[in-house]
Amino acid sequence: MQPVMARLLDGRRGGLARTVGLLLAVGLGWMARAEFRAGIAVRVVTPDPLLPVSGGVGPSHPAREKKGDLTVRALVMERDGVRVAVVATDFLGFPAVLGDRVRARVTGIPPENILIGASHTHSAPDCYGFPDGRGGTGADLKYLDWVCDQAAAAIREALQRLEPAAVRIATGEARGRIAYNYYAEQLYDPRCHVVQFVAVPEGRVIATLVNYAIHPEVLGPDQGILSPDLVGPLYDRLAERGGGTGLFMNSAQGGMVTADNRTPDGGERRTWDECQRIGRLLADEALRIVREAPLQEDPPLACFSRVIRLPLDSPELRFVLTQSPLYHGPPDADHVQTRLNLVNLGNAQMLTIPGEALPNLGFYLKRKMHGEHNFLFGLTNDAFGYLMSKYDWRSFKRYDYISRVCLGEMAGEIYVTEALKLVESAPAPVRAAAR
Repeated sequence: MQPVMARLLDGRRGGLARTVGLLLAVGLGWMARAEFRAGIAVRVVTPDPLLPVSGGVGPSHPAREKKGDLTVRALVMERDGVRVAVVATDFLGFPAVLGDRVRARVTGIPPENILIGASHTHSAPDCYGFPDGRGGTGADLKYLDWVCDQAAAAIREALQRLEPAAVRIATGEARGRIAYNYYAEQLYDPRCHVVQFVAVPEGRVIATLVNYAIHPEVLGPDQGILSPDLVGPLYDRLAERGGGTGLFMNSAQGGMVTADNRTPDGGERRTWDECQRIGRLLADEALRIVREAPLQEDPPLACFSRVIRLPLDSPELRFVLTQSPLYHGPPDADHVQTRLNLVNLGNAQMLTIPGEALPNLGFYLKRKMHGEHNFLFGLTNDAFGYLMSKYDWRSFKRYDYISRVCLGEMAGEIYVTEALKLVESAPAPVRAAAR
């Protein structure tokens, strides 16, 4: 320190200026490396002409009209050399075989730091390549490859749009008729987790990420309508109410957390108006929940991942994974492999689920995670049907279907064990400076 102070006090021409310049350069360089930035981009992927829509395993249904547009949305975050992309797609599922195509078409972000999830709309084209039993599929493979191109383009554009940002993060119960559990009305998680990305210094909202458990199946696949379902109106409402570009990531909505479109007489409202009612209500609730959250400036960002293996015991899923033209596994494959991600952002943690976890698994994971706000990104990085505990598997007649479209009795147990190993091996989120 003494030599530095001596130079600062030295009256020789240029000495003070050079030293001050050096100190400023070091300080500004540190700030540039640590500064949190965010960017988001959207691509419309509505097929033209319209394609058949899929609600699950089995044949797709012809579409005669569309309500809203299907999109892929990419949010990129960066801090201190770490880059993470979160991609939301308007499909029933977006399996890793497609996600890896997207990752291969992006530079500047490590492939393992690109998280790709599906909204789970039941009114979009088949992304699994469900086999028809005759050696073919109803999926349009050229369309799916084009969607991968669009998703990669959205990530690249989001990278170009990175700008200094702060975040607001909040958790609260979403009020009103939004979701319920079709199997047991109250057995679902009403909490909505929200991250709002705010441009610094002007305060403009860049994006609002909404994480909530729900099946977007108000319309369903058999009405001849191609649609993002309630997620489209959610996005529109966020934009019109100052929430910037919306990004919806589903949560633990398996078995069977669905949209509450019930009528007083026990029927269902399967209309676009009902999609708008639910989507707008969820958007309003998300904005209410996050409104008073403190602003976290320059939030820490970290991303961790691990590859796990899950047993493949289900004949139905084995048929899909071995007969779909998207896959190339051996007919006797007894395991699937998938990547889990854990993201620390400010005082929050975000954990991926490669399918539809039942609500009890979701509650358990959130209790064991280490964030002040714990997000679960369901149907992310893969979409391997339902994930349930060994105690639920084939335990009730009500669970017959989800047990059949589940990898196997132990898949949920193994997933939870491996997910919590990832949580425990990663540093806990660091609370960012808030005001």
